[in-house]
Amino acid sequence: MQSLHVNGYDMPYLDVGEDRGGPPLICVHGSLNDFRVWGCVLGPLTQRRRVIAVSLRHFFPERWDGVGNTYSIAQHVDDVTAFIEKLDLGPVDLMGHSRGGHICFRVAQRRPDLLRRLILAEPGGELDASLDPDYVGGPSPLLARFTASAEKIAAGDVDGGLAVFVDTLEGPGTWPRLPAMVKQNLRDNAYTLIGQVRDNRPPFSKADAESIKMPTLFILGARTKGLLPKVLHALAAHVPYSKTAIIPNATHPMFEQAPQKYSELVLDFLAS
Repeated sequence: MQSLHVNGYDMPYLDVGEDRGGPPLICVHGSLNDFRVWGCVLGPLTQRRRVIAVSLRHFFPERWDGVGNTYSIAQHVDDVTAFIEKLDLGPVDLMGHSRGGHICFRVAQRRPDLLRRLILAEPGGELDASLDPDYVGGPSPLLARFTASAEKIAAGDVDGGLAVFVDTLEGPGTWPRLPAMVKQNLRDNAYTLIGQVRDNRPPFSKADAESIKMPTLFILGARTKGLLPKVLHALAAHVPYSKTAIIPNATHPMFEQAPQKYSELVLDFLAS
């Protein structure tokens, strides 16, 4: 593990694979995760690419207590942008999953000069009226469930809070079936959910999508339910140079469920 000092914070990262002349692939994790979540795809990806996986501010290995106002999409976008600048390797390829996909989208929107290609695996977020004919405004329909999860965690019931979060995304009864290592990784990042439910991230708009000018790959799990597929398809319809790949029989953690297929899609896109 290494770190880069950005915006007053030592951002930890893993740097794996050889530099084969192309740009590195920067990986940004989603909610309740950290750089370890990419472990199952590091092997296949690093056969052809140098991969740099970051842990965002307040995620493992930091042990955050949920206090303060430095957990936000805006802060993490600033941090990832500064991280890429400080690497000083020229335009990079950027990949994000879930909330990390939202962060990568905003980095691409703000600083297209820093990126060559963009990969968004079920980016998290909401849609405004320009992308969603059913838009009614107000908080995300998931916010109440995630707030209940954060309240349990703040009260000391970490596993209870995580169960609410995971079951909201993947369906009732998912938490007990998770492997022990996955559960521990979620526990290590549980208090970040307290910051997340306080964050008021802006919804995606049609103008946002149209502003993404680099080649972009959207990746969807064929069995993912709820808002995530709707967001992905709406963005993909308006990002000018985009394509969408669907992984059969996969849900939101698609690269953990189908690491070889996921890696093939990513590597083929980066090489095309």
